[in-house]
Amino acid sequence: MTRVLLATTNRGKQAELRAAFDELGWEAVGLEAFPGLAVADEPADTLAANARAKALHYARLTGLAALADDSGLEVEALGGAPGVRSARYAGPAADDAANRERLLAALAGRTAPAERRARFVCALCLVQDGRPLVEVAGRCEGTIAPAARGNGGFGYDPLFVPGDPRAGGRTFGELPPALKQALSHRGAALAALRSALAARPGPGPRR
Repeated sequence: MTRVLLATTNRGKQAELRAAFDELGWEAVGLEAFPGLAVADEPADTLAANARAKALHYARLTGLAALADDSGLEVEALGGAPGVRSARYAGPAADDAANRERLLAALAGRTAPAERRARFVCALCLVQDGRPLVEVAGRCEGTIAPAARGNGGFGYDPLFVPGDPRAGGRTFGELPPALKQALSHRGAALAALRSALAARPGPGPRR
């Protein structure tokens, strides 16, 4: 069985990523299995380049295949911000609540739906044998709610209302996890990852 390191400390992301590898018959392990590893830098100005840098870093340190995710929220009225700085929007030590508060403050006075259009973007990079094996991306279009709603998910989920009618106007924070995964940027990226891996020689989906 192929082992893959999920190169994130975010438990919510780990759960979503692990499910995809379970379907493929790969054994997924988290960074907690390797305490003391040097934290990867995120030096680039694109999500794809940061995902690649993180995957290469952890694959080199552990000798395992490594999957890294870099995701961001892009708000049209803010010129694509917070973008690659989504996790640090309110400062290097900011938590999710602080980032959401800053985003709402930045959109104060913008009440028309067109002024609150946004998208979530997820870039995934899987490194194996020291080189990128698969690089994919997924996106989800939507709008930013005027206030946080729901206790599910993480990050900006309580503010993001996906445009898909199946969401029924609910935020990611209000959706059942399975529906959120089906609609989300990470769900789209993981579907592309599964397809790419299933098409390659080696372990494939469980039948």
